[in-house]
Amino acid sequence: MFKKVLVAEDLDSINHAVATVLKELGVQEVGHAQYCDQAWIMARKALQEKQPYELLICDLSFKPDHREENLISGQELIAALKSEDPSLKVLVNSIEDHPQTVKTLWDSGNIEAYVCKDRNGMKDLKNAIWALEKGNTFNSPRIEAALKKDNLFILNEFEISLLTSISRGLTQEDIRDHLIKNNISPSSKSSIEKRLKELREEFGANTTPHLIGIVKDLKLI
Repeated sequence: MFKKVLVAEDLDSINHAVATVLKELGVQEVGHAQYCDQAWIMARKALQEKQPYELLICDLSFKPDHREENLISGQELIAALKSEDPSLKVLVNSIEDHPQTVKTLWDSGNIEAYVCKDRNGMKDLKNAIWALEKGNTFNSPRIEAALKKDNLFILNEFEISLLTSISRGLTQEDIRDHLIKNNISPSSKSSIEKRLKELREEFGANTTPHLIGIVKDLKLI
């Protein structure tokens, strides 16, 4: 079983529940962080001391308060820690069950398990930890069901970046520069125009603003 686990969670009630599960599993050392920056500092310090955390259990959303944070989401924290310690196992424990969010995280290669906070959440959490201990991956049944929906809409990195940029008021020239800067392909103006036309047709949108409204309603961006 894992000997050293870091829990990044801002709700005390969830922290206590997760701590109980880890104690039952015999985890010897558990660190708790209620802010992403705090979790990053703890993990980095442990890595520098050559006593790294073996598993990160992380929420995706953290309620902002008076503190100024550099890392404001679980996604950002996970990406930062994985870049510094690729051997770190990551288990997402979140109420978020939208297929786009889940698939994006799996496609990133940065997570090994995804558990939903629901009535079976702590049971699934325990099963996920056992799966990771054995070198396997894990998805909550609720997540598996969501990913298998016949009418599932999933956007790729290019499409997400394109639509997000438009929703923020960027021009096509600005979007092209953004895509090039972030090494996202394709990035030509003709590719942008072509994909927008295809997306309008796929989603049944009459105009680009109409398309943006639809994808936002579907929580795809």
